Amino acid sequence: MTHHEHGQGEVVTAGPAGKLVVPDRPIVLFIEGDGTGADIWRATRPVLDAAVAKAYGGAKQIFWQEVLAGEKAFKTSRSYLPVETLAALREYRVALKGPLTTPIGGGFRSLNVTLRQVLDLYACIRPVRYYAGVPSPMKEPEKIDMVIFRENTEDLYAGIEWSANSPESQRLINFLNHEMGCTIEMSAAIGIKPMTERCSKRLIRMALKYAIKQQRPAVTLMHKGNIMKYTEGAFQTWGYEVAAELSDGVISEAELMTAYHGKRPAGKVVLNDRLADNLFQQVLLRPSEYHVIATPNLNGDYISDALAAQVGGLGMAPGANIGDNCAIFEATHGSAPKYAGLDKVNPSSLILSGAMLLEYLGWDDAAQHIHQSLPRTLKDRIATYDLARLLPGAKEVSCSEFGQALIDHM
Repeated sequence: MTHHEHGQGEVVTAGPAGKLVVPDRPIVLFIEGDGTGADIWRATRPVLDAAVAKAYGGAKQIFWQEVLAGEKAFKTSRSYLPVETLAALREYRVALKGPLTTPIGGGFRSLNVTLRQVLDLYACIRPVRYYAGVPSPMKEPEKIDMVIFRENTEDLYAGIEWSANSPESQRLINFLNHEMGCTIEMSAAIGIKPMTERCSKRLIRMALKYAIKQQRPAVTLMHKGNIMKYTEGAFQTWGYEVAAELSDGVISEAELMTAYHGKRPAGKVVLNDRLADNLFQQVLLRPSEYHVIATPNLNGDYISDALAAQVGGLGMAPGANIGDNCAIFEATHGSAPKYAGLDKVNPSSLILSGAMLLEYLGWDDAAQHIHQSLPRTLKDRIATYDLARLLPGAKEVSCSEFGQALIDHM
């Protein structure tokens, strides 16, 4: 048995031009997660396996292999993120991850952030769409169908900051005031926002290539470049430079108006940009005009949660952190330790992240079974407690029963 076979499973590899080579029996790693992670994983795995079986008979099958991170890892190896886990993620390339609790005190700002940085998972991808039957505060939530590409490695999330009145912040303020002509109060706290052309462009390129492949009409750069001219403003500039590189498939909004008189030519993606504050208005007032959003880290954090709220909250929000060599699909909610082991919470976030994973493997037919079965299940008023209390006449079921209901509705 070679290093690259496992039972009957095979490793997902990268072929020419970084394209994934996916065997029919791929090994996919899973990290169960802390708190409710075990409950959610137990509900999720059968749903994903059933979707694959339904789509391909026995022709394709996922071989799941567990790797440890978080509290489960700490119990066995005294490390929250063992070296073996990182090595496996690099080798096997694709993983599904439950929620991880950030250990209090000691070493880690956040396990999730550490994973992103160590594996260079530079794009946080959050699709937001409405599933019929989910309670929503919006009158027409079905108009929302967007995918957010959020830069994951720099901007304010790089965490470069110093507290007010610390020797470091005062030293920096002294330098800025005396050498750079600033006038900053000595008692200020200071945060630094680094943004590079390299990181901005690779994120925007991934968003544009996704839009071309998925035949989405437009990509919107979300930025605050009118105020932060050299960081957010540069993000906007760099975005249009990437569009020029990809001119086979992409035109700018300006070109759309001048060369094409406002009519988008078939097969072209339009790149436009909107100021962050304005885009928050637009996704409420004119959601059907927005499709893919590419944005620096902090904006992306806000807009993805705000959009998730419009379609029914974080319990329904899948996500992924993807780089050039590795992709980790994850539940976007926390680990909710008080519900651990109660088989109670909604597993939809992880299940939908699993559907994203299937699409990443190129197994769209299997993913479709999940996307179609969710509204059917809700239409039958079957829901976990979080949705059941908002749905008149709903039958409240457990986490695992909800997973089984999804399988029954495929």
